[in-house]
Amino acid sequence: MKNKRMIGFLLVVSGCFFWGIGGTVAQQLFSQGIEVGWLVSTRLVIAGILLLITQAIFKDRHQIIDIWREKYTAFRLIIFAIVGMLAVQYTYMASIKAGNAAVATLLQYLAPVMIIVWVALRGQSKFTKKDAVTIVLALCGSFFLLTNGSLSAFAVPLPAIVWGLLSGVTLAFYTLYAIPLLRRFDSLVVVGWAMVLAGAAMSFVQPPWDADVSAWTPETIVYLVIVIIFGTMLAFWFYVESLQTLSVKETSLLGNIEPLTAVLATVLWLHEPFGAFQWLGTSLILVMMIYIALKAEKK
Repeated sequence: MKNKRMIGFLLVVSGCFFWGIGGTVAQQLFSQGIEVGWLVSTRLVIAGILLLITQAIFKDRHQIIDIWREKYTAFRLIIFAIVGMLAVQYTYMASIKAGNAAVATLLQYLAPVMIIVWVALRGQSKFTKKDAVTIVLALCGSFFLLTNGSLSAFAVPLPAIVWGLLSGVTLAFYTLYAIPLLRRFDSLVVVGWAMVLAGAAMSFVQPPWDADVSAWTPETIVYLVIVIIFGTMLAFWFYVESLQTLSVKETSLLGNIEPLTAVLATVLWLHEPFGAFQWLGTSLILVMMIYIALKAEKK
C-alpha cells in the first residue's frame, strides 16, 4: 500500500510539474513565431489521440465507442469539447502570448472562486463565511499580481488579463459541464475525445499541417515535444492515475505545484520581471487554493 501511495505522489507531482513547465515552454514557442491557434490545434489532436490509445491499451476500450451510442452523451461531449476544452485551451495560450505563463496560470486558477459564486447564485449551495474568505484571498491576490500594488497602472498587459480571466471562466464551465460524462465514462475517454474534437474544430482555422517548418530549429522541435507529450498528454494521464491511490485533498494540495512551477520557471528561466507585490499576490492565490482544498476535504 505504501508503494502504491508513493507512486501516486510521484505521479501527481510529475503531472503538475509538467503542466507548469508546459505553459512556460509554450511562451518560448510564441516568442519564436509559433501561432496560438496552430499550437492549440496541434497539441489537442495529438494529445487526444494518445489519450485514447492509452485507454484502449490499459483500460476498457469499449468505452471509446460507447460514449457515441447515445444522442445525449454524444451531444454533451461535443459541447464540452468546443465550449469547454477548445475555449479553455485557446484563452490560456492567448493569455500566455499576451503576457506570460505565470500570470496566465494564476488567473486560470481563479476558476474555483467563479464556481463558488455561480453555484451560490443558482441556489445550489449557501454562500458561507468560508466562501467569503476564499473570494477575498482571490481578489486581493489578483490585485497585487496584476498591479504590483500600484493603482495608477497595470503591471500586466490588459489583453493578458482579459484572456486569463476568460480562461478561468471557461475552466469553470469545463469543470462543471463534464460531471455527468465523467460519472459514466473514464476520464481518459471524455478528455481524449474532447481534445480530438476541439483540435479538429481549431484545424478549420489553423490546421496542424499549415506551418512554416523552414523556420524551425532543433530547439523548436524539442519545445513542441515538451508541450504536447509532457505538458498535455502525460500531465493529464499522471494526474488522473494519482487519484487511484491518493485522496482529493492530497491531489488538490499537490496540484499547487503547477502554478508555483509556472511562476518559478517564468522568473528564473525566462527572466520575466516580478515585483514584490506580485510575489505577495502569488502567495495569496496559492493560499486560496490550499484553503479550498482543505475545505473540500472537510465537506
